Amino acid sequence: MRKFLQCFFLFSFFVNLNLYGFNQNVVAAQTKPLPAPGMKVDPKNTALVLTDPQNDFLSPNGVAWNLVKESVAKNHTIENIESLLKTAKANNFKVFVSPHYYYPYDQKWKFGGVLEHAMHELNMYQRKGPLTLEGFKGSGADFLDRYKPYIEDGKTVITSPHKIYGPEANDLGLQLRKQGITHIILAGMSGNLCVESHMRELIEQGFEVSVVHDATGSAIVNNLDGDMAAKINFRMIASASWSTNETVDKMKSSHR
Repeated sequence: MRKFLQCFFLFSFFVNLNLYGFNQNVVAAQTKPLPAPGMKVDPKNTALVLTDPQNDFLSPNGVAWNLVKESVAKNHTIENIESLLKTAKANNFKVFVSPHYYYPYDQKWKFGGVLEHAMHELNMYQRKGPLTLEGFKGSGADFLDRYKPYIEDGKTVITSPHKIYGPEANDLGLQLRKQGITHIILAGMSGNLCVESHMRELIEQGFEVSVVHDATGSAIVNNLDGDMAAKINFRMIASASWSTNETVDKMKSSHR
């Protein structure tokens, strides 16, 4: 009995010691600042990737404008995206656009998530078909007019459309690899949906990603703040989460 009690107390001592050490590690992890690995910017291997710089999100006439206008105004999203485009073109960074288009047969899908249903109900990103531009100019699926000089310059790569949120179903990854791109500066619409989904998938595919957190905007609806949710995940997942000013400085200084 004595040996049993001795073993029991010894066992309890080590268990409590280990638990105490474990608890210390938990507390340390909770209070320690998050790492900030950063990302080196070089036009030889770094590209600007924009998701959905389109009228339905970024024009007051767009069908989703009322959902995102608060965060777009707060972040100065429209101006910041243009600043990124202007800087990328002036400093020889390749630009890729991953757009969102829906064709008539996409409206016949049998199931979908919450905001998938919302996008279809709002008739977002509608085009008459993949082989025609009839009715495209100035539509919700078209690019914001102020971005067209940069996007339609014959140098920007416009990928096939992504259909839900991420680039899994389009050719963005292929296009990036074929151009020798390994590092990505990511921005666009909307932050907690397409931008975040692109960020996650591109990281899973082995690209290094920095997100420009104020060159995005997200829906704020029914006490759900998509903009805040996106910015939290940008900081926790990407190599870096930069402001537009920081990003512009890094792109410009890459030549110094």
